[in-house]
Amino acid sequence: KLAPTHGLSSMRPRVAVQRVLIALAASLPLVVSFHQSATMLGRASSLRSLSQLPQRVAAAGVRQTPSLRSAAFRRSAGAARLMCTAAKEDVAAAGLALADGRMKVVDIQRGEESELIGKEVVVKGWVRTVRNQKAFSFIEVNDGSFPKGVQVVAQSEIASYAEVEKLCTGSAVAIKGTIVESPGKNQKFEIKAEQVELVGDCSGAEYPLQKKRHTLEFLRGIAHLRPRTNTIASVARVRSALAHATHQFFQDKGFFYVQTPLITASDCEGAGELFRVTTLPSEVAKLPKTDGGEIDYSNDFFSKPAFLTCSGQLSAETYASALGDVYTFGPTFRAENSQTTKHLAEFWMIEPELAFCDLEGDMQNAEEFVKYVVKHAIDTCPEDLAFFNQFYDKELLKRLDDLVNKPFARVEYTKAVEMLQKEIAKDPSKWQFPDIEFGTDLQTEHERWLAETKFKAATFVYNYPREIKAFYMRDNEDGKTVAAMDLLVPGIGELIGGSQREERLDVLKDKLKEFNLTEEDYWWYMDLRKYGSVPHSGYGLGFERLVCYVTAVENIRDAVAFPRYPGSAEF
Repeated sequence: KLAPTHGLSSMRPRVAVQRVLIALAASLPLVVSFHQSATMLGRASSLRSLSQLPQRVAAAGVRQTPSLRSAAFRRSAGAARLMCTAAKEDVAAAGLALADGRMKVVDIQRGEESELIGKEVVVKGWVRTVRNQKAFSFIEVNDGSFPKGVQVVAQSEIASYAEVEKLCTGSAVAIKGTIVESPGKNQKFEIKAEQVELVGDCSGAEYPLQKKRHTLEFLRGIAHLRPRTNTIASVARVRSALAHATHQFFQDKGFFYVQTPLITASDCEGAGELFRVTTLPSEVAKLPKTDGGEIDYSNDFFSKPAFLTCSGQLSAETYASALGDVYTFGPTFRAENSQTTKHLAEFWMIEPELAFCDLEGDMQNAEEFVKYVVKHAIDTCPEDLAFFNQFYDKELLKRLDDLVNKPFARVEYTKAVEMLQKEIAKDPSKWQFPDIEFGTDLQTEHERWLAETKFKAATFVYNYPREIKAFYMRDNEDGKTVAAMDLLVPGIGELIGGSQREERLDVLKDKLKEFNLTEEDYWWYMDLRKYGSVPHSGYGLGFERLVCYVTAVENIRDAVAFPRYPGSAEF
């Protein structure tokens, strides 16, 4: 505080101000220390961090000049100690929910007896089931890290048993106890509770996830709660493992991860099924019009029609032309009015682009990638895959093992059509699409027959008719086919689509005209063919289809957290 200056010389206020400035300067390290400790308060190590605050303040004081180490600073350090004590008491009052020593259920279930028996732990999660007896209660707690929960035994004599009696399915809890050997079947360990804390109540009768089976269709209507179920939680863990393996595979091979734009003026596939992005008025009468009566997009945000992208491929090609090998992994969109189990309006795509690479090299990389990510899921999510094998597809584990260990088959499209024609001729009535010839876009039943019956392995079909493939695919010398490939896998059919890209400028110009696309919209794409063009290839893999394949979940709407499809954009 400033001392009163009445009756003093004009120099006294200056001296007082100087003292204030000195005190403020001395307090700066204290402010920094408080800020750092406040940040650490939100972490699990908050108690340890707070206990270091007085030492931080003292250390800050040592760094100052002697003139700044005043009595005021010493009083501030004392205040810091008091604040530390109060903060530690506040954290302690919060109970087990923020306590250190948390152990994940997965680490308990996969742990070794020699390391865990007798260990004191804190588990935090949600109650799956609770069974109250006269003298004790059984509580199954799951924290999302493992398909199964861990069983907790709470004796009635513990001080917090009143909390146990409040528990029900869905309650959030924090439990402190000791790991002991379990006498029950199908479990190695259980926790003998010493303290039970009800963190979040779930006693309302309207809670929709009671202890019973729910259909996946019902769960889609409560997508904000369905991760608490066995199926969706297992799907989420497998999906996470596949995403991790995707980045690991490409990074280990020297690929660079490129984040391509979600908003584009280009239709990569030329299908025209894109979501429009606009800031023009929603009232029709207020829409700006051209002299010809069409909407004038020169007044729109981007001064031209813009859309949500259906692919990052074209953008990835630009970076492959400079960095060599790149990949994209992100959301893409398709405004296709489809209600099938195989289509979403918003989906994730994995799209590598390889410079100095032909179609053969493209297929080789795709085979290595699929085998790598599937093996990673097998190695890191064995309990989840065992769950899917038990409840969804008894052949799942065998099929995944075959995919990892068997070489992929390869067959030209023309030969594949001949094989199908011969098979269909035996009994056309068994086929939904019996008419097939050169130029026919293979249907799922055709793809699955090739992979599951004919070759009994994942199968590349390549060199497709140019009329049924995209404009950017490289024309073959026969003038009828393009250097394109699809990877067909047992169980679902097509998993990957790829091609060698057309690197010849004159050929690309002709194909743009053929597909009714304007050179003005693709001027930058054509520049890549003008300046240092090289042979290059790439492919796209629908991530949700991969998740469906690895988990045996049939509906793609269950392979993503919040599915978007015609008529549904909830959550």
